[in-house]
Amino acid sequence: MTEIAASKTLESLGINLPDASNPKAKYSNFVIVNELMFVSGKGPTGNPKGKLGKDFTTVEGYEYARNTGIEILAVLKQALGSLDKVKRVVKIQGFVNATPEFEEHHKVLNGCSELMLQVFGEKGNHARSVLGAVSVRDNLPIIIDSIFEIEE
Repeated sequence: MTEIAASKTLESLGINLPDASNPKAKYSNFVIVNELMFVSGKGPTGNPKGKLGKDFTTVEGYEYARNTGIEILAVLKQALGSLDKVKRVVKIQGFVNATPEFEEHHKVLNGCSELMLQVFGEKGNHARSVLGAVSVRDNLPIIIDSIFEIEE
């Protein structure tokens, strides 16, 4: 069985990638070392502000994480020219802006994880970690950084 190209999968999912957002401070959107691409922390588009468990539900957080995944894909496409140069999603790390009582961080980050599996198939299966944060930049509900193995 052949892998379906990530670009075709995006099309079938009805996802049009936006232009990659620019860093909010003095850092790069990504760094490539050997065949690993490290994508800096990204947040959802639209600049939502607030905490999970207070301002947003788990379901809303899932959608923000999925949207953040689309932001990450936009960085990959801009840097590589094609998502088909991604050999594997290595790791996803989420920082969920949440109240101390919130306990569904893992369900929120599933929004990004499931998107990667949809887009890349088996190559989208990755290691991950998710943390609750007292605060994140711009009071975003989630920030996600990621690592990919790529073709150079």
